[in-house]
Amino acid sequence: MLSTVKNFTLREVTFFQTDIRQSIRADGSHFLSAISPLGPYPTRLTEPLTQWAVKTPGRIFMAQRDAAGAWRQYAYAQTLEAVKSIAQALLDRGLGAERPVAILSENSIEHALLAFAALHAGVPHAPLSPAYSLRSDDFGRLRQCIELLTPALIFVSSGKKYEAALRAVAGSAEIVAVRDFSKNMPVTPFDELLKTLPGPGVQQAFEQISPDTAAKILFTSGSTGQPKAVINTHRNICANWQQLRQSYPFLEDDLVMLDWLPWSHTFGGNHNFGLCSYLGGTFYIDEGNPTPAGITATVANLREIAPTVYFNVPRGFEALLPYLKADKRLRDTFFSRLKMLFYGGASISQPVWDALEEIAVESLGERIFISAGLGCTESSPAALLCTQKDGFAGLLGGPAPGLELKLVPAGDKFEARYRGPNITPGYWRQPELSAAAFDDEGFFCSGDALRFAEPGNPNAGFIFDGRLTEDFKLDTGTWVHTGVIRAQLIAAGPGIVQDAVITGQDKSFVGAIVFPDVQGLRKITGLETDDAQSLIVHPAARAALQGVLDHLAQKSTGSSTQVKRAVFADFVLSVDAGEITDKGSINQRAVLKNRAAVVERLYVDDPVI
Repeated sequence: MLSTVKNFTLREVTFFQTDIRQSIRADGSHFLSAISPLGPYPTRLTEPLTQWAVKTPGRIFMAQRDAAGAWRQYAYAQTLEAVKSIAQALLDRGLGAERPVAILSENSIEHALLAFAALHAGVPHAPLSPAYSLRSDDFGRLRQCIELLTPALIFVSSGKKYEAALRAVAGSAEIVAVRDFSKNMPVTPFDELLKTLPGPGVQQAFEQISPDTAAKILFTSGSTGQPKAVINTHRNICANWQQLRQSYPFLEDDLVMLDWLPWSHTFGGNHNFGLCSYLGGTFYIDEGNPTPAGITATVANLREIAPTVYFNVPRGFEALLPYLKADKRLRDTFFSRLKMLFYGGASISQPVWDALEEIAVESLGERIFISAGLGCTESSPAALLCTQKDGFAGLLGGPAPGLELKLVPAGDKFEARYRGPNITPGYWRQPELSAAAFDDEGFFCSGDALRFAEPGNPNAGFIFDGRLTEDFKLDTGTWVHTGVIRAQLIAAGPGIVQDAVITGQDKSFVGAIVFPDVQGLRKITGLETDDAQSLIVHPAARAALQGVLDHLAQKSTGSSTQVKRAVFADFVLSVDAGEITDKGSINQRAVLKNRAAVVERLYVDDPVI
């Protein structure tokens, strides 16, 4: 069927069409921007909430399943009322620019209400990955974040669930919990904040917010040392919402989203949930995730909720595919109102892209627009956005309206640098890091490499060309482009390779630590287990991995493009060591540093793969 999929028409949606202006300096640097200007956007992040509360007061803004499995809903007017009450409670406690809020918990209605209240009162807040509290042995990463923030208030969903973490880091901060209050420490019930009567001070605080007021502090998942605390101002996020709105005008049409991505990351928080509030949509909080256990919750939600746009990371789409293929009712509901599939956080493989198109055609008789973008926490997050109708896996589009893209030669690559209203002013209380992040023209240095999809033609879009800091040389002096090799390995190993870390710095050949596709290896080995360690030692699994390497070797053009040896990861990635985020993104540098013994196994005379 694949050969005929492209013959089917694309479900009609309204696209933003613009040309890209380009200039080239004598040093080879390219300067690119959209010719169409960026439209107006709000000064304050809660302005859209106040407007929708008047325009569509009864429309459901957000919903989450309760203990009985029913959807607990908050309408726009109800949300604004709660936000004002909590904002007053924050002001009564003296919170402000230097006394922020820290949110340790998972996505929830209460998390959202507190976050919007902080925004409405001009109080910075920092949503921290729950993994720092719940999957850590020593709370080292959490402690670093809290010590840098010095929050006056710390929010958790459950006092008992987070008790160990709170004991390690809370200090003098007030603890607010939704439920399960511990008898061993003072905790303020979240309902107390909700019961606060808002006074005129709330509106006064709202009016004092400027575009440059810090809205969020988002921590990047760095490999070692002190985490980077990215400041997102009200201007940064509001501008990015408008950049997304202009690029995808069809999002405004009765937007309905179901999403699991954590709000501690910019994709889930700013891009998805925040954009929904900007456009007056309805957001269903998905408590599932792309794991063997979590995907069943996502599928159950998708049987009820038909989204108009679906955002996910590649691993999320991979986990969902078998269910869409096997269940006609599920896929017909899923595609019934869908206008766009959008992936971020990593590059999707072409086989997964093709499978999504095939299933859409099978269900609808037409294709669904698939899109992606490139950005980072510092760009709030979108910098490049793909609006090409007939794209392919890895196509990133061009610079968003209002953003200046500077491509600086870096060896045989171009580093992407950004300047615009959505770019962070720097890092929270980290002036040295802030100064080092920008070049002498004020462009943020992303460290990401880009190449033209069509040489010299910016209107054809760009393709991610790896992280400059991850590329390395073999002992022959030959450069290895890690991002390219990793993408090729994943694409060549569906059902075997879930992800990979590329090795070989100062070695004679390229190797890889492979993280297995557990569901795929179950089929290959015939073992009915989800225990990865049992699967990866099976002869059939090792033979399958060797087959992937043999296939890649046939396409290799030399030592820098061939993965000569690979080993299945026989360890669990560590949150404490910064090896993985709760989105499932793997930190290559951290794994290489922490798993040096595994790397060395690849370079002995008789490796075990």
